[in-house]
Amino acid sequence: MKKLWAATQGLAIALACLGAGVVQGADSAANSAAMLRARYGQLQPKLSQNQFQSPLYLESSETPGGVTGDIYALINSPFALAAAALNEPARWCDILMLHLNTKYCRASNDSHGSALQVNIGKKHEQPVDEAYRVDFAYRIAAATPDYLMVMLTADQGPLSTHDYRIILEAVPLGNGRTFIHFTYSYAYGFSGRLAMQAYLGTIGSGKVGFTVMGKQSDGRALYIDGMRGMVERNTMRYYLAIEAFLGALSAPPQARLEKSLHDWFAAVERYPRQLHELEQGEYLDMKRKEHLRQRAEAGPL
Repeated sequence: MKKLWAATQGLAIALACLGAGVVQGADSAANSAAMLRARYGQLQPKLSQNQFQSPLYLESSETPGGVTGDIYALINSPFALAAAALNEPARWCDILMLHLNTKYCRASNDSHGSALQVNIGKKHEQPVDEAYRVDFAYRIAAATPDYLMVMLTADQGPLSTHDYRIILEAVPLGNGRTFIHFTYSYAYGFSGRLAMQAYLGTIGSGKVGFTVMGKQSDGRALYIDGMRGMVERNTMRYYLAIEAFLGALSAPPQARLEKSLHDWFAAVERYPRQLHELEQGEYLDMKRKEHLRQRAEAGPL
């Protein structure tokens, strides 16, 4: 464990020395780290007592042209270990593939930088060529011994959506803990909004998010629905994928896939009202097949 800690800490420090085109300046990163720590202080009451029964806070927002979900969470993973794992493009494929709608993910590097080819499709088994391809640019916006910021951006997505942003910030808090801020957002035009409203009015009807808007007549919580409900569900799914991925690092390499799959499904099932879609056996079978297919198709792009 000491060797692993030293190696990951060394990598985190080495990243701080990368060129200015990849990493923020020291002052900018220090300011961002200070702001995130300040946010942790502000959120402590909500992190300690909430509907999730976990040190986690979720919020969302909607504008006429887009939606955003944000999660702030305290995780029991040393910062150096988490930072070393979360700043590699291929590891983000391991994370994204836990999501039931991700059918394929492949990381690549060329003269233009790092990128992820991600195919998004149905919640059931589906051929890759029938899923929608989304090309994410991958960038380490900042990496110092005290702060990490990773950004994944895509110009276009399914259903006429665009300007996708997946952003992760992290700072160490001591005692082997890390505080992270995860953002998931996208924009849409008129046709994209109509397509998503059609989904929400048919097979997506009855689906809700996590923000409590009040109480129903029977006293049960009334949750946000619509576009904000949709972005909250997916923000949570992606956050739980990060949590499951980091948790699986404690297992031997050959056992990490199975551990992360089981842990992600178990985490999702803690919130059945919002996130239940498949039974465990169906999910595990689908994901095992997708990973086997991905290995078999690992030839040149």
